[in-house]
This record gives sequence, C-alpha cells and structure tokens, in this order.
Amino acid sequence: MPGGVMYDVIVVGARCAGSSVAMLLARRGYRVLLLERARFPQDTLSSHYIHQPGVALLAKWGLLDRVRDSNCPPIDHISYETTGVRLDGCSLPVDGYRAGFAPRRFVLDPILAGAAADAGADFRDSCTVSGLLVEDGRVVGVKYRTSGGTETTERARLVVGADGMRSFVARTVGAGTVIEHPRMTCTYYSYWAGVPAHLEQYERPGRWIGVIPTNDDLTLIMAYFPQADFHKVRGNVEPAFMEAVRTTAPSMYERMAEGRQVEQFYGTGHQENYFRKAFGPGWVLVGDAVHHKDSITARGIADAFLQAELLTDHIGEQLHDDPASDVMWRRYESDLTEHLLSPYQSTLSVAGLSPAPERTAFLQGLAGNQELVDRYFSTLSGACSLDDFYDNELLTEIAPAGRAAGEGWK
Repeated sequence: MPGGVMYDVIVVGARCAGSSVAMLLARRGYRVLLLERARFPQDTLSSHYIHQPGVALLAKWGLLDRVRDSNCPPIDHISYETTGVRLDGCSLPVDGYRAGFAPRRFVLDPILAGAAADAGADFRDSCTVSGLLVEDGRVVGVKYRTSGGTETTERARLVVGADGMRSFVARTVGAGTVIEHPRMTCTYYSYWAGVPAHLEQYERPGRWIGVIPTNDDLTLIMAYFPQADFHKVRGNVEPAFMEAVRTTAPSMYERMAEGRQVEQFYGTGHQENYFRKAFGPGWVLVGDAVHHKDSITARGIADAFLQAELLTDHIGEQLHDDPASDVMWRRYESDLTEHLLSPYQSTLSVAGLSPAPERTAFLQGLAGNQELVDRYFSTLSGACSLDDFYDNELLTEIAPAGRAAGEGWK
C-alpha cells in the first residue's frame, strides 16, 4: 500500500458494535483508532435489553461486573401475555448466565468505549468523519473534524464502519442492501419511577407493549404501533401511548398510575430492516451499519456483540495477509447471514403486529410445561435455535397439533 500506515484499524462509531470491535482488536495487539461523533456519555434511542448470549459475552470480556455495578438489576423473569395466553419463565442460561440486563445507553456505551481505551485503542469522541481516503480503489483511511474544529486525516489498513443504520461509511463506499424489507412499526417509550416490573411483553392485534427494568430503579415502558400509524401517533404521542398501554396491558396501566413518569417520550418511525453488503477493498461493516431489524425483539445489542466477536475472530492474525483477506471477508459475510437471518425473519413476524390464531393456540399448548416455556423464551433470546426447539421430542409429545402451526410462523 502506498504511503505509511499509522493504525492497523480505524473504527468509525463507538457504540455497542464499534467499541467492542476496537476493544477486541486492541487486545489482539492491533493499533486501533476509535472515532465517535457524540461526546460520551450520551444517550441514544434503544430498548436497552441485553439477552443472555450478549450477557455471556460481556462476562467473557470482563465487563459484566461494570454493568452490574451501575445499579442495573439482573432480569430473570419474563412474561408474555396476549388474549387467552400468559407465559412466565426465563431463557435458558448461556455459559452459566441466565439473567439479562438492560443498562441505559449513557451507562453501557462509555463502559465499552472505556474498555477499548483500556485495551490500548486510541478513543476520540466528538469527532465527525467527513470522508474516506481512497487509493487505487481501496479505502486507506478517513478524514474527520475534531471537537475543536480541526480537519485531520488518519490512515489504516482497515476501516470499520460501525456508525449505525445511517452509516456514513456504508453510504460512501456504496454498500447496497442484499436483503431488505419495509418498515414495520413505530415505537415510543419513556421511563417511570415507582413501577415495579420484570421483563414483560403484552400483545394484541396492532399493538405491542414492552416493559423492562433499568438503572436506578426506573422502568422502561415501550409501545409499538404499525408503521402506518406513525404520523398520527407522532402528532399526539402521550394519549396514543397511554391508550395503547390501557387496552393492551391493563395491569401495567394500573401500576403506572401508582408511579410517575420521570422523562419525556422518545421514539422513532424509522426502523429499517436490511442486510447490507458487508465488505469491500479496505473496509468492512459491523453492527447496525451492516444489519438492522425492528427493535421489537430487542436483539440489537446482543447481536452487535455477536458481530464484534465474529469480525475479530475472522480477522485473527490475518489482517495484513493479502492472500487470506478475500476468503476471510467472505466467510465473515456468510456467517453474519447464518447467525442473523433466522432472528431477522422472526422479528419481522412479530413486528407485523398480527398474532395469528394458530400461534396463540400453539403457545397455549406450551402453558403449564415450564421446560417448554423456558425453551420458547430461549428462542427469543438466542440461547436456543428455532430448529433445536422444534426438534425437541417433548414438544412433539405435548403439542403435536401445535407443532405444524408453529412451523408456519417460526
């Protein structure tokens, strides 16, 4: 490559995927620059929840205690309720970790970025990337503006786009979508004090309510509406939100009346569903930059951690090995699809907000069998694959009629 290279890797974006990649690569001895547009700590739209596979990775990376110490409660009780069905249980453990956690993003993201810096990455926030350096058709670095307004450039063997759904890196290199579906929902949420809760999910046609305990004894309550309702809901958020909770989760509505709302409403109608082309000469995408799905199943953070592991495992010691690079990136792209396509399809099914009678009947067949209920919740967390769940002999024995229905919506 012409010219010198100061860094091995420049990571653009220091949220869940980007900071994790920077940390893991720095721990392997690579010279890493981590750039973030925001000034940490700063919040971002998020459902917060980290499913058990993500918790296990935090523990593996030595970061779980930092999350626990942030006054973030463990969550080991999940309930799901729709007309005629209520399931209570918890996902099976992953590597011994059964509880989930839901830290605020202004808590979690600095923990991850701090871990990257501790590993030796050069972390710079309040930096806006304005361009990519390209030589002979290959990305070789970035141009960016510092918090003081100084324009500067840095060079690297690899530029990692971890800059979210509206990724500047993806847009600049022309990384098109290879799988894409229309927006399905819009969502609004806020935080309540004095509302005891576990991880709770309530569903009826056209509505979904999610409830998650988070830092400092606050409870996150989220309402999902069809995408077609976005403009109507956006113009009148509070009454639409409260009516959705009242009619979908009346018991939660009563608890909310005993507590108090402590923050404004946050929300979005721009939840894209896609996989993008994952790599090209000198660049690769990770996190929401390469794959995004509706937040209704709260898989984003755990999936970002998984992608960080996949990417850094594929890089290994081969970053500067040209003959190995193309094979390495193709395998990374293939593994992304292998690991994330099934939960992507399941998320689209849930985001349709149209619970089928067959699905309700199937879940009724699980009620009363705790092993199956916990295994079902494990398919939602990613601790158990759908194929493993449906191959379970006990499922066939307990709910043989429901199995065929389940196969139709899994």
